[in-house]
Amino acid sequence: MSVQAPARARGRAPDRTGPTRIKGNGLAFWLFFTPFLVGLVVFTIVPLIWGATLSLFEAKGTVLPTDFVGLANFRHFLVDTAFLKSLRTFTVFALFIVPVTMVCSLGLAVLVNGLPRFQSFYRSVFFLPTACSYVVACVVWRLSLFNGLESGIVNQILGAFGLDAISQWLSASPYWWIVLVSVRLWLQVGFYMLLFLAGLQAIPSQLYEAAAVDGLSPGGFRMFRLITLPQLRTTFAAVLLLLLIAAFQAFDEFYNLTGNNPETRPPLVYLYNIALGSQQDFGTGSAGALVLTAIMVVAGLLQTGLLGFGSNDEGGRRFALRLRRGGRSAR
Repeated sequence: MSVQAPARARGRAPDRTGPTRIKGNGLAFWLFFTPFLVGLVVFTIVPLIWGATLSLFEAKGTVLPTDFVGLANFRHFLVDTAFLKSLRTFTVFALFIVPVTMVCSLGLAVLVNGLPRFQSFYRSVFFLPTACSYVVACVVWRLSLFNGLESGIVNQILGAFGLDAISQWLSASPYWWIVLVSVRLWLQVGFYMLLFLAGLQAIPSQLYEAAAVDGLSPGGFRMFRLITLPQLRTTFAAVLLLLLIAAFQAFDEFYNLTGNNPETRPPLVYLYNIALGSQQDFGTGSAGALVLTAIMVVAGLLQTGLLGFGSNDEGGRRFALRLRRGGRSAR
């Protein structure tokens, strides 16, 4: 017994409970990580720190701080009517683009998810516009679709329905909102469709089977309202947050389609003209960028607090009880 015990101990593999470390990869890690770290520091961290510094100084025509002004640059935006008007423009744009994108992307995701074949093909087709440049899309919209001529594609479509051609697509309201919203919608709806599609495919099939047993018709509206929508709550919250951030960052379509029009000038275009336009006021522009960032952070926190990113399991349990009540009432 005493001889066999050490033999078994020697034959048994050592117990390793700690993390496994691969030797000799330290140099490889730093070779791959250093370019990313240098880019992050040079193009993100340093500009952020320098922009925050310039916001406290007067810096006109130079990127170097001159006279210290404290919070005067920030107070300027509290009474700047042009900046407040640009926030109103953003609000109008967000009220259009956010719900339209959510409805269209969810509808496309439901349609693609219900296809028995060729799902990969349609996913690629709808996602393809996301790879297109905003500038290129704006040129197509401006010179081909909404050029204001009778030979323009949209005016030709209007003429086919007996409507008059519109020559003020980019110079009069509400026509410019149709142009701005449509180009952004075409560029981004495929991306958010993929997010909703991933959420749909993550819903357990057992929920639909239980709903069918309780009396709900498969593929019906009640099934969609009672099963699908509650299970997509987390996806809805994420998509809404991303859409709000994207709306705050709207620049290319406004700058390339309507230019510096005060009626259609979002905050980024206004700040761009302050810092890089004729004024060359980098101190005020940096302060405005920080103000806009603070607004975005507050809006994101409020949206997250109101909708939340709750657990799908918890939502499923609450929904199961609601489903049973709905099934009994349907019977």
